[in-house]
Amino acid sequence: MAATIQRAPERTRPRIGSHLFLMLLLAAFLFPVAWALLSSFKPADDIVRSPLTFDLSAFTLDNYTAMFQDVPIGQGFVNTAVVLLFKGAATMFLAPLAAFAFAKYQWIGKNLVFGAVLVTLMLPTIVLIIPLLLEMKELGWVNTYQALILPGAVDAFAIFWMRQVISAVPDELLDAARVDGCGEFAIFWRVVVPVIRPGLAGLGVLTVMNIYNDFVWPVVAASSERMATLQVVLSTLAQNITGNRIGADYATVTGELLAASSVALVPLLVLFILLQRHFINGILAGSVKG
Repeated sequence: MAATIQRAPERTRPRIGSHLFLMLLLAAFLFPVAWALLSSFKPADDIVRSPLTFDLSAFTLDNYTAMFQDVPIGQGFVNTAVVLLFKGAATMFLAPLAAFAFAKYQWIGKNLVFGAVLVTLMLPTIVLIIPLLLEMKELGWVNTYQALILPGAVDAFAIFWMRQVISAVPDELLDAARVDGCGEFAIFWRVVVPVIRPGLAGLGVLTVMNIYNDFVWPVVAASSERMATLQVVLSTLAQNITGNRIGADYATVTGELLAASSVALVPLLVLFILLQRHFINGILAGSVKG
């Protein structure tokens, strides 16, 4: 009887080349962020004179102190927080609700309406600015929270994404809820929403990032300093610094710009670090329709 020859299991060799490439790519992405954060704690003159060095003994908060005195960044944070709260809540509630109608109901013209929603994704933002601004002017909403919150509150991409996620929810769950006497909204709230939580988490992170980083529409709809969002405030930093401080040189402006950019970066960085697992799960949710 011939002896059975068993092959030893092959060892998985680490892909050194791939790992090295990913590490270099990570360093390339993180270096500008790390440089900006560290340089914001350097004296302004050192930032210009020796930008690639950092001396711990020269650590200072002067850039931050001067920036908070020269720039109304606090008001920008407040306005952005208000827009985030109300616009984000509208997106997180209305987009999944609309997606539920597209995914789980059959009605006349559904495909036509959904196609129209997708067409809006192809329109550049700049094309919609003038019509929206004229509409805000007619309503008397220029330089108000309404102008910052309502346009785009129900995002077409959010509807499309949540439709893909909700389509993966088994119809049997919905039918069982109907048999138990649940109404249609109760089915959405008590059955669908708990199942699509990973997708909602991913949508939440993207919604916060989009609203937080939005610049084009806020700079048009809220031109006054009182209603300026954080990104609008950041865009006018140099003008505010030179206007509030006589004789402010290039080094001073650069130091305060880095300080303001670091302050604006930290909330998003913390949010992504805390919710990165939910964000990844949310992207994968609904990618494979069962």
